[in-house]
Amino acid sequence: MSIEVELVPILSDNYAYILRDDASGAVAVVDPGEPDGVAARLGDRLDMILLTHHHADHVAGAPALKARYGAEVIGPTGDMRRVPAIDRGVDGNDVVKFGEAIAHVFDTPGHTRHHVAFWFSDDALLFAGDTLFSLGCGRLFEGAPAQMWASLKTLRGLPPETQLFCGHEYTPGNLAFALSLGPPSQHLKHRADWVAAQREKNQPTIPSRLGDEIALNPFLRADQPKMAEAVGKAGRPAEEVFAALRAAKDRS
Repeated sequence: MSIEVELVPILSDNYAYILRDDASGAVAVVDPGEPDGVAARLGDRLDMILLTHHHADHVAGAPALKARYGAEVIGPTGDMRRVPAIDRGVDGNDVVKFGEAIAHVFDTPGHTRHHVAFWFSDDALLFAGDTLFSLGCGRLFEGAPAQMWASLKTLRGLPPETQLFCGHEYTPGNLAFALSLGPPSQHLKHRADWVAAQREKNQPTIPSRLGDEIALNPFLRADQPKMAEAVGKAGRPAEEVFAALRAAKDRS
């Protein structure tokens, strides 16, 4: 791989990510919700700040990091008025050049009205913000179920070897919900054991392989009969099943 990713725990359960391009030496950070924890891991270079959406726990560190390093701040075009210190807006089908690497931008609304994800295709790295989590997805604070389901289907279509980097360490809670939906598969049992071991050691459960998410994440499986039956929506459209799954998780 040409991009090295360093996971940076910040705030209570957020992750920011420092990206280093081996070929050029370029450095970027994704979703710095606060500046100090990120700056402590950086050297004397930061070229780019990538923001997935406007929530403060993802963007609040951007102004201080931009002032300190002169980094370019990039985020969703539709939320430029709500994203501090932003220099450039991007939308789905845009690309962002980072050193010698290219990030493809996807529109992924649902959690918020405007949300983007960044996929580095050559390195199979996906930075999904609060759209897709390990075994879960974001709450619908501003968007509609149909929007989020469409966003999840977009991300589900990426290659299964893609590594998912999401905005929070929510895997244990998401796992508990997944287990509540019916008898678990052996795959999910193995995942549960691994997650428990990781958290016992205070180690992250991120990144997650997208192929595993496609197999195990209930929100990516809303078009499967088993998920529809689990929420009493057998035979109903997938977006309706998704809405019921999200509502059930919100109550859990």
